[in-house]
Amino acid sequence: MNLLQKQGFYNSIILYFGTALGFFNAIILFQRFLTIEQIGFFQLLISISVIYAQIVSLGINNIITRYFPYFKTKDSKHGGFVSFIGLFCLISFTVFTVLFLVFRIPILAQYNGKNGSALLNQYYYYLIPVSFFTLAYMVLESLARVVFKNVLSAFLKEVLLRVFTSVSILLIAVHLINYHHFIVIYVWANVLIALILYYSIYKDRHFSFTALSAQVKAHSKELIKYGFFAVLSGGSFALVQNLDMIMLSTMTVQSFTYVGIYGTFFAIAMVINLPAKALNRTSYQIISDAWKENDRLKISRIYFKTSVVQSLIGCLLLVVLIVNKQNILFLLHKPEYRNYFGVFIIVGIGFFIDITGGLNSHIINTSKYYKVVTFILVSAVIAVVILNLIFIPMVGMAGAAITYSLTTFLINFSYWLFIKIKFGMQPFNKNHLLIIAIGLLALVTGLELPAIHNFYIDAAYRSTIVLVEYGILAYFFNISEDINLIFDKFIKPTGNNF
Repeated sequence: MNLLQKQGFYNSIILYFGTALGFFNAIILFQRFLTIEQIGFFQLLISISVIYAQIVSLGINNIITRYFPYFKTKDSKHGGFVSFIGLFCLISFTVFTVLFLVFRIPILAQYNGKNGSALLNQYYYYLIPVSFFTLAYMVLESLARVVFKNVLSAFLKEVLLRVFTSVSILLIAVHLINYHHFIVIYVWANVLIALILYYSIYKDRHFSFTALSAQVKAHSKELIKYGFFAVLSGGSFALVQNLDMIMLSTMTVQSFTYVGIYGTFFAIAMVINLPAKALNRTSYQIISDAWKENDRLKISRIYFKTSVVQSLIGCLLLVVLIVNKQNILFLLHKPEYRNYFGVFIIVGIGFFIDITGGLNSHIINTSKYYKVVTFILVSAVIAVVILNLIFIPMVGMAGAAITYSLTTFLINFSYWLFIKIKFGMQPFNKNHLLIIAIGLLALVTGLELPAIHNFYIDAAYRSTIVLVEYGILAYFFNISEDINLIFDKFIKPTGNNF
C-alpha cells in the first residue's frame, strides 16, 4: 500500500466516521433539542467564520502548498518560512477584525425584523474567536499536509469537534446547559483542536519559528502576490459554498428558519463529498510535488483516478440518500422539512457534479496559471449573487439550491475546459457514463421497492439492495481498477492480483 493509498485509507475511516457523527448531530440531536432558528444560527455562525477565515488567510494555505517544496530544508527552520506565514496571518486578521467591528451596526441592520435576528445580535462578537481559531487550524492543517501528516488533523476536525457538539446537545437534552453554553463550548472546542494540532507539529519538530532567511525575504513579494490571487480564489470558493445561506438569511422574512432547513439538507448532502475529502488530503501535496518535477504524466494519472473513484462513490451515496427520502424525513422529526426535500436533491446533484471534477482546481492552482482559478471563482461569486437575486424571490429556498448547483457546474466546466486546452489532460471517459447509468438503474430500483413501516428494516433493506446492485455492476464493468483491486483482495486473498 503506497502513501496515497495508506493515508487515503485512514482518512476515509476518519471522515466517514466523522460524517456519520455529524449526520447523527444534524438529523437526530439538533432536530429534537434545538429550534429551527437555533439550528439556522449555528449554520450561519459556521458559514460566516469560514468566509471570515478564508478572506483573512490571504491565500496562505495555497502559499504553503505551492511554495513549501522550494523552501524545505533538512532541519525544521525552512528559512523562516513558517515565521513569515504566522506574521502574515496575524497582520491580516487584525486589519479585517477592525473592519468587522467598525461595520457591526450596518451588518446587524440587515437582519432587522427577521426571525432569529436576536441571536446574531447576542453572539456577534463570538464570530471573532471562532474565526481566528478556524484560521489557525487551517494554517496548521496545511503545514501538516505538506509533510504528509494529515491523519490527526482529519480526526480533530471531523471527529473530535463533532464529539463536543454531540455532548453539548446531550447536556441540553438533560437540562444541564442551555443554548448559550452550547455556543460557548463550540468556541472552546475550536480553540482546543487548534492547540492539539499545534502541539503535534511542535513536538515532532517539523517546523519552528526562526528569523526570515534571505531566500524568503527575496521571494516575499512573490509570495504576497500569489497570496493575493489565492485569497481571491479561496475566499471566492468559501463564498460560493456559504453565500447562499447568508443571502437566504437576509432576503427572506423566514431568515434563520430557512437557513436551518437549508443548512440541514446541505449538511446531509455533504456526505456525497466524502470520497473527495478523503483522497484530496494527500493528493493535493502529491500534485504540487509533481508540478515541481514537471511530471505531467503523474498528474494526469491522479487526475483521472480521483475523478473516477469520487464519481463512483459519490453517485452511490446520492442514490442511497434519495431512495431513503421517507426515512430521512422521519429522522428529521420536524414537519417543516417535508415540503423541501427537493432542495436536498438539487444540492446533492451539485455536490455530485463537483466531485466528478477530481483535482481540477488544484491542478491549475499549483501551476503557473494559478490566476485562472481566481478569475473563475470571482466570476462564480458574481454569478451566485445574480442567480440568487433572481431565484430566491421566485422560488425561495429552492432558488438557493438551484444557484448552488448551476454555479458548481459552471465552475467545473471552466476548469475542465482550461486543463483540456492548456495541458491536454481530462479525466472523463466511458466509465463516467457507466457510473451515471448504473446510478440511475439503482435509483429506479430503490424507488420502486415497497415501503416497510418499520423504519430500521426499511432503511436497511432498501440501502442494501441498492448497494449490492450498484456494487456488482460497478465491479463487473471494472469502473475503477483501484476499487476492483481492493475487492479482489477480499474475494481472492491468496491470489495474484497483479
